[in-house]
Formats: sequence, C-alpha cells, structure tokens
Amino acid sequence: MIALTLVAHALTPALRGLVLGGDVEPDLASLEAAGELKLQADAVYAGPEQAAVRTAEALGLAPAVEPALRDREYGEWAGRGLEELLAAEPGRVAAWLERPHTATPGGETENDVLTRVADWLGDLAQESEERRTVVAVVHPAVVRAIVLYVLDAPAESLRHMDVRPLATVDLSLHEGSWSLAFH
Repeated sequence: MIALTLVAHALTPALRGLVLGGDVEPDLASLEAAGELKLQADAVYAGPEQAAVRTAEALGLAPAVEPALRDREYGEWAGRGLEELLAAEPGRVAAWLERPHTATPGGETENDVLTRVADWLGDLAQESEERRTVVAVVHPAVVRAIVLYVLDAPAESLRHMDVRPLATVDLSLHEGSWSLAFH
C-alpha cells in the first residue's frame, strides 16, 4: 500500500496575481506557515518550480525533483496575468477557460497534464510493493489534475475545484487502484 499526500506549494506572487506559469519565489510568510505542517514520508518529490522545492524544504523534507510533476505549460501565455490576457485576447481566453481540452498557444491541454500525472502515478505504484508513505509538493494545478485523474472525472470538472496554497490531499493505493483517503 502507498499513502500519498499531495501538498500545494506555498503562495507566490504569480498565484496571487493570477499569472499563468512562471518560476517565482514563494512568499516568506507562506513558507513559514508550511513549516507548521507536520508531514513524514519514506519518499518526497517536488515539482521543479522554486515554490515547490522551497515549500518541501520548509516542511523539513528533502525532495527529489520530478519533472512530471511540473505545472501546466502555458506556452506563449506563460508569465502573463489572466486579466491582461482577457483584455488583449478575450475570445481566445474565454474559449480556453470554458473548454479545458483547449491548449494555450504553444501550451498543454488539461488532458496533457492528466496524462502526465497519470503516468507518474503509475510509475510510483510500480516502484515497490511494500507499505510506504510518499509526499509530493506541487503546483495547485497539479493537485487538481491528480485528483481529477484519481476520481476519473472529466477535465471539465477542473473549474469546480479550488486548491489553495498549502492545501493537502491524501490518496492511497490499494491493489493497483488509487483513491482519495479521508481522515
């Protein structure tokens, strides 16, 4: 059995400003709050973003950086604020927000992210058959994607899920099947 705890990384100026993508430092106050979470694990992973790695370190954990756990790729829109994009390209942005199967120019669709995290979960499940605990510190978008995958929910469900910085979600793997684990 594997017990997997997902942790959304600390708040960043990009999250606060609804900026798509980017790799920015997390807020110091949010990192301090992360230190209050008490997590232990046999294995720790983090997405490659500074905020994910720094949050894991603030938790007192030494993560292995896992590229498959990176934030969604936003292509040409990376680093741009949602309000700015809505003003400049309202039709394209509205279509992207309403249809998660649509990619940003040069970016990934939500299905691309779901496939990527599903592959990672599959690899994690095959790593060992012994009981262990795993922590993964990732961008909130990756938490959403993993939960959608585990629930076998359509990508359209993404807009009904809000994952805040430092939120945790527990999952468990039993006999090859992932499920949400409520405590």
